[in-house]
Formats: sequence, C-alpha cells, structure tokens
Amino acid sequence: MKKIMALVLAAMMLLACCSALAEAPEGYPEVKEGIDFGGKDIYIYDYWTNADSQWENWTEMDPDTQKTYDYRKWLEETYNCKIHQIQNGDWGTCAQVMIDFVANGGEADKLALFIVEPGKIGSLMTNGVAADWNYDFSADKWNKLDKDFVTIGGKTYGAYVGYTEPRAVLYFNKKVLEDAGIDPESIYDAQKDGTWTWEMFEDMLKKITRDTDNDGVIDIWGLTGSGDDMNNAFVFNNGGKWFDFDENGQLYPAMNTDNVMEALAEAKKIGQNYFYAQPADGNWDYYKEAFKAGNIGFYSYQCYGGLAFGNGSSKNTELADMEDDWGIVAFPVKEAGMQYITVGTGCDNITMIPSCYDEETVQKLAFIYDMWTNDTPGVDTETSWIGDKYDMTDDRAIDETYWMLLNNSVANRVSLLGTQNDVLGNSLLWQWLSDQTPAELIEAGMPAWQALCDTFNGK
Repeated sequence: MKKIMALVLAAMMLLACCSALAEAPEGYPEVKEGIDFGGKDIYIYDYWTNADSQWENWTEMDPDTQKTYDYRKWLEETYNCKIHQIQNGDWGTCAQVMIDFVANGGEADKLALFIVEPGKIGSLMTNGVAADWNYDFSADKWNKLDKDFVTIGGKTYGAYVGYTEPRAVLYFNKKVLEDAGIDPESIYDAQKDGTWTWEMFEDMLKKITRDTDNDGVIDIWGLTGSGDDMNNAFVFNNGGKWFDFDENGQLYPAMNTDNVMEALAEAKKIGQNYFYAQPADGNWDYYKEAFKAGNIGFYSYQCYGGLAFGNGSSKNTELADMEDDWGIVAFPVKEAGMQYITVGTGCDNITMIPSCYDEETVQKLAFIYDMWTNDTPGVDTETSWIGDKYDMTDDRAIDETYWMLLNNSVANRVSLLGTQNDVLGNSLLWQWLSDQTPAELIEAGMPAWQALCDTFNGK
C-alpha cells in the first residue's frame, strides 16, 4: 500500500512540475514542451556588440529595460540555457568566422547562430555553410522581404526580424531651395499625391544650378552625393533590377532591359548637367562635407547619414552638425502614380544557423531565436522606430517619407553574389559619368556577371 501511495505521489509531483512548466507569466509566450538545452551556452554572434553591453551585465535599468532583462532570464530558466549576443569578427570577416565554425564541426561546449552582413550570405547558402531553418515564418514579426531574399528552392537559410532599414533617399537643403524660388513643402506635397517625378526633379535642378556671380563658374549646384545610390534608386524605381531569378530558379543578370537602360540614361543626364562631381583633389566621400557647406540643393545618400535606424540616437549621424535645415524625400519616379521605394545594397543583416547541427538542434535554435527576438512582453514598441528623429529634421520627413520607406523597400539581389562594389562598382556604377553609354557598359560587363551567376547556380 505504501509503495502504491509513493507512486501516486510521484505521479502527482510530476504532473505538478509539468503544469508549472506549461504556465508562463501573463503576456509571455506559451511554453513549448520538450525543449531543453541541457544548460548549454547559446551565442548569437554579430559584428558590433561588445562585452560591456551584454544584457546579462546590465545593472541600472529603467522599467522597460528591466522587463526585457526579466523576460530573457525567464527564457534561460525555462529552456535551460544561457544566451549571449556578442561580437565575433567584424563586417568583413563575420562570414569567414561562420565558415571556420562549420568546418570545425562546431564547438562542443556551446551552440551558435551568426548574424552576417548581406554581401556574404549568398556563398554561405550555396556552399552548404548555412542550414535550412524549416521554420514557421508566418508571424508578422518576420521580415517577408528578407525571407524571400534568403529562400532558394523552397529552403530558407536565414531570418530577420522587423522593418528593413530605409537606405537610398534624397536629402534637400531648405535654404538653397528657397533661394532658388522653390517651396520645400511642395516636394513633400508632390510625394504625398504621387506627382514627385523625374520631370519635376529636373525642373528644380535647373532652377538651383546656377552661376550667381557671373564669373563663368557654377557655384550653386543642384545635386551631389553617392552615384551608386542614385543609379540604384532610378533603376529600381523604374521597375528594373540588376539580377533576378528565372522561371527555373536560376539567378541571371537582369539589367539588359528597357527599364534599366532608360533609368541609367536619366541618371546620367542629370549627372552631366546638375551634379557636383568629385574634385580632382577630393576623396571618394567628398560629397558628405560638400552638401553641408550650403551651396547644393539635393543630396543622394543613404538614410543613416542623417537618421539612425530604429531607436538609436541620430545625434551622432553625419548631418548632425549641418547648420541649414534639411528634409528627406524618396527618389522621384518616372511617371505620376508609380510607387516610391528605397533600395539598399541587398537586404538586412541575416541571422543564420550553422549547417553542422542536426535537424533537431536547428529547430531548437530557430525556436529560441524566435523567442529571443520577440517584443518584450509589457513594453509598447509600436513607435520605437522613431527614436530622436524628430529632433533632427521636420515632421514630414519622419511621418511621411521615413514611414513610407519602412514599408516600401525592395531587395537588390546583387548581394547574393558579393558586395555591390565588387560586383557592379568598377564595371558599371562607378562609370556612370564616363563616355560609355549604359548599353555599352552592360554589354561589356555581362560575361563577368553571367559567370558569377553560373557559380551561384552551381554550374
């Protein structure tokens, strides 16, 4: 009888433990049974988080930060692990660190995920370094653009949470525009009603670009900045692409189209007539200081030059010390009614799981990363993307341009083949003001681009 009672009590205790395990604090995700990491350390390796800022070392915390700390501790206790996000390698070496990790079969005392910059992810997918997550990405938190970018043949090799960072934009100097008789608000108005077009842009550039002291030298220019960003924006805003997949899932050079040729020709025309180009004694990034000097109307550059992504501080950005007031709009489109977009160098930093793990471990790592990247329960993050952006520029730049571009990014598949500089720099983008036509540049570059695609396709 005592033996039976002992068994009954043991069963009741087991049920009680299971019940406790299944219960999570209010607002927390439901506990998933059967996941136990056996006390192992899990490292999320990026290329920017230093040891001093690791979450487990936080001491002084505001209420929201405390909630994040408590949630992460709960995750560790619930799934029997220790989670660390820390730098391992830098922007140029993070992929190689992952390759070495896989080549060594991982490390026995730890599990790892790797956050990799977009220019390196293509080779990790096609050379068997990254694992297929085989995970449910239906939740709104997962970035669908990036999921599409890293999915090949039905296998998804990485993930990204949240909005895609807005990249290529047009800054404008309000004082320079007003001196040329242009109301800066009229650009926002045109963007809002869909009439911010190539024609309107060029009309403004004509008014701005002028020789004010009649000495035969232009001293107020319509535009300066990154020619790469400008050409990207013109091409993608016009429905073009550099690379794409065909009906058989093969990557191919997609720039030999009317849309691309037309966009490159428009960019070149604007560049030849209104663009303050690199001086003979200037550095490659001469335009950063040139725009701030106050004699250029528009500035082609990426959004982080003036506004930090997410809720990071914008007070350390490159335009933080600019004296004149400035605004931001999307690049114009060819015709009224077309969609305004932003395009960067590919996609976002992608989190990948090494292929040296078995399927069960991959699934467990995908799950814990999903839990780790949830919004902190009890913390309102709906407007966290704003940060201190209102302190830097006018409200319309944030409420209209930035918000629109958060929701209208396009993927540039050049990153599947390497960095944009390596793939398109010297062969196309850096030659945009040369004597060669866009068609001639594309014809000359096609064999090399096709060879890169053949390698990517496994040929």
